[in-house]
Amino acid sequence: MKLQIQSIHFDADRKLLEYIQQKCDKLDTFFDRIVDGQVFLKAEKVALVENKVVEIKLNVPNDTLVATENGVKFEEAVDLATDNLKRQIKRYKERLREH
Repeated sequence: MKLQIQSIHFDADRKLLEYIQQKCDKLDTFFDRIVDGQVFLKAEKVALVENKVVEIKLNVPNDTLVATENGVKFEEAVDLATDNLKRQIKRYKERLREH
């Protein structure tokens, strides 16, 4: 899947970018018609413990699936967001089958 990854106000290292690509590529096993995706990485409000925010947008035919999650580390937030998207993809496929 073609992903566009943007880290806002910092530079993400190559290891993190590869991890995100790997986790998002696994979503293709649930639905093979994902067009592309965008990932936004933000580090917000330093006082909070869970200040790492990951927002993933996946473009599927006629719709866009979005998941936003917070975590202590970016990897944790990516795991939560991809799990959320996995559920959304399954619901999207059910809606396609009903029509």
